[in-house]
Amino acid sequence: MSSTMGGGAAQAVGAAERLGFKPGMVIQELGWDNDTDDELRVAIEDAIDADMVDSDYGNVVDAVLLWWRADDGDLVDGLVDSLTDLVGGGVIWLLTPKVGRPNCVDAADIAEAAPIAGLSQTTTAAVSKDWQATRLVTPKTPA
Repeated sequence: MSSTMGGGAAQAVGAAERLGFKPGMVIQELGWDNDTDDELRVAIEDAIDADMVDSDYGNVVDAVLLWWRADDGDLVDGLVDSLTDLVGGGVIWLLTPKVGRPNCVDAADIAEAAPIAGLSQTTTAAVSKDWQATRLVTPKTPA
């Protein structure tokens, strides 16, 4: 683990904090593959003090971490599928390769897919050397 702010592990720990993950949260991870950022994954599991769960979890989750690449298919379908176990008020963090990396997802594609899936895009942040995260939430409805 790097003790310098420029190191990958230090960046991953800071990213896990920026994503708002806290001990006790249940985070569902979808779209994991051999290209995902392991340092970020470990930092998230350290932040929640547990392992992330997969699509077979069978209960509600506080947030979804969705790894998505340009060749993964229809983004709207992926987003809708990620809502299945999400608790009301939960967050989807859409992780996509940064611009210039293989299989990067165009920001316009995310902006177009989110509302079709019933989601609002709030923020985007760099979370590792190769990945960025876009925060998606269900819009608040008037009481």
